[in-house]
Amino acid sequence: MLGLFGTLNLAARSLQTQMTGVEVTGQNLANVNTTGYSRQRVQISASPDLTTSIGPEGTGADATSIQQIVSNLLNSQIQSQGSTSGYWNAQQTALQSAQNALGEFLNGSGATTSTSATPTDTSGSGLSTQLSNFFSAFSALASSGSDSNKQAAVGAAQSLATTFNNINSQFGSVRTALNSSLNSDVDSANQLLSQIADLNKQISSSEFGGGSANDLRDEREQDLENLSQLTSVTTSTGTDGAVNVTIGGQSLVAGSSVLDTLQTYDAGGGQLLVQTKSGGANLTLTNGSMQGTIDARDGELATMQGSVNTLANTLITQVNTIHGSGYNSAGGTGNTFFTGSDAATIGVNAALTNNASLLQISSSATVSGDTSLALGISQLSTATQTALNGQTFSSSYDATVAGLGTALSDANTQVTNQTAVTSMLSTQLGSISGVNVDEEMTNMMAFQRAYQASAQVVTTLNTMLGTVVAMKTS
Repeated sequence: MLGLFGTLNLAARSLQTQMTGVEVTGQNLANVNTTGYSRQRVQISASPDLTTSIGPEGTGADATSIQQIVSNLLNSQIQSQGSTSGYWNAQQTALQSAQNALGEFLNGSGATTSTSATPTDTSGSGLSTQLSNFFSAFSALASSGSDSNKQAAVGAAQSLATTFNNINSQFGSVRTALNSSLNSDVDSANQLLSQIADLNKQISSSEFGGGSANDLRDEREQDLENLSQLTSVTTSTGTDGAVNVTIGGQSLVAGSSVLDTLQTYDAGGGQLLVQTKSGGANLTLTNGSMQGTIDARDGELATMQGSVNTLANTLITQVNTIHGSGYNSAGGTGNTFFTGSDAATIGVNAALTNNASLLQISSSATVSGDTSLALGISQLSTATQTALNGQTFSSSYDATVAGLGTALSDANTQVTNQTAVTSMLSTQLGSISGVNVDEEMTNMMAFQRAYQASAQVVTTLNTMLGTVVAMKTS
């Protein structure tokens, strides 16, 4: 039999057990809006029975552990989808920057969610407009070889060349920004790797004597999710509750140790890629914002820049061929029209900008007023070019812009889809691990009532002990 003192001990332990329940419930309510927090539940188990002459007798209950309510499957899926989301978000951002670099908007609003494949120059200073102005100026010059028309043609050419230069400069700025973003992601990844290793150490130390370091585990899970946004991560469970981390086939975190970190390296021509810092192993990344940035830079952006350079080179070659075969109004020849070889270097011959009368638009050195070569240059606007895959200058540029529109539209769609998937998984996880205020308040009332009942047991036992003491003293 427990006796009075045994029963008093039972009631005291019951008070402590119910108090633990109240504390855990309070912890849940306090963290209802904490990102990444997983609700906890106190595990209450019956105390070992006491053998008596009339059979086993219960000895109350004890709080045996504080359990974290989690779903490892959903956590793993969220990490995986987080990597995919990070990839497409990086692609979307990079392509929007490239769109701005072109100086063309893919629809009338120029919004970042542009999906149209039809280029519309809303600023009046885009390459499409400048190409049109250039050929129109030479068409006007073909109609009248006046000095003002010659100056207008040279001016239109200068504006076109400057636009090519600016676009190339913008491409360079976008590329630099993407490399900077990649470096920033690598720094963030290294910081997260260090934090995960440190949390592994803290968790191991906290759980050495038993129990579970729930809050530390939540913090580590949040770091793993953040890391998965940057790159695809493979994890495995180590000893003492540790999580080991592998990226690109290279083990970077084992227990409380950071085995290696990440760094960028130049693979040539400013093409930054990722490798391990100490081991020097070049990594093949999959998903995550790092790979999204790399693919956008070396994929669509590089293709666009190459197309614009080909466009500029073809224009330089064709115009110079026609212009070089002609004569100026004084019968002179020998001046090229465009200088340079691509979008970065294209310019108008300084001799022509200083003296537009040197334009070689006559096919004859002796016929006065001949502007046939100006007509020839203006007709390039409708002539298909072998170097441009059988397209005209305008249609080639339109195709470049349309290609960007298609890529950006695809990225926008993928971002929307991934947002929906991530939201669905987060909702599912929230239904399991999230704090439900109504449920917690119900639990709080249950623990409160149990605490009150246990306190009543103590009061009753106190009265009974008083009776026993009174019996002995009477």
